[in-house]
Amino acid sequence: MKSFEIDSQILPLVFTHITMSFLYILPLLFLTVANPVVQDLIEWNGNQRLTWTDFKGRVPVNAANAALTNTAINVEFGFSKKGMTYSIKCRFDKTKSWVRIKNDLVLGHEQGHFDIAEIHARKLNKALKEYKFNSRTVNNDVNRIYENVMKQHHSFQSEYDQATDFSRKVDKQTEWLAKIEKDLKSLDDYREYTKELMARSIE
Repeated sequence: MKSFEIDSQILPLVFTHITMSFLYILPLLFLTVANPVVQDLIEWNGNQRLTWTDFKGRVPVNAANAALTNTAINVEFGFSKKGMTYSIKCRFDKTKSWVRIKNDLVLGHEQGHFDIAEIHARKLNKALKEYKFNSRTVNNDVNRIYENVMKQHHSFQSEYDQATDFSRKVDKQTEWLAKIEKDLKSLDDYREYTKELMARSIE
């Protein structure tokens, strides 16, 4: 499983950004690794918005941040000589996300971070759908595709925080939420990337 995890924080002065990635690849099998408890994870859903009750993590001592959102994009895949099947997940981790200052503006900003993660989960799906399968190079190919999309993800998240000054520029925040919504709609054809793809068997 390839996994990209990002902590998105609202800070008064600086932006702290943490990424972690892991790659586990085995032929012919979907991969399983130790995961957080399922009820602590929220799969991205256009009909479900984050609420402050979802932020269950402990606020660090002396934290200056208003809030922290932890999201992860991961992909599991398997392949044979005839083809590849994969599944993508975009999730919010309740236990690693926390809040110190609660207001609607900050919550909207945090939802924006989760939505940006979903944009890049769809971009990953698009890139993998367009991939021309090669059983000899598939490990390296999927790794390269994943890393390229995650670089875009990292840049987008950083640009969002800088442009909105971590939600404090209200006009810019409004503009960016509209941009995020537009980007999501432009990738609507790639929103189905979990159950549908997991159901396909490997020959």
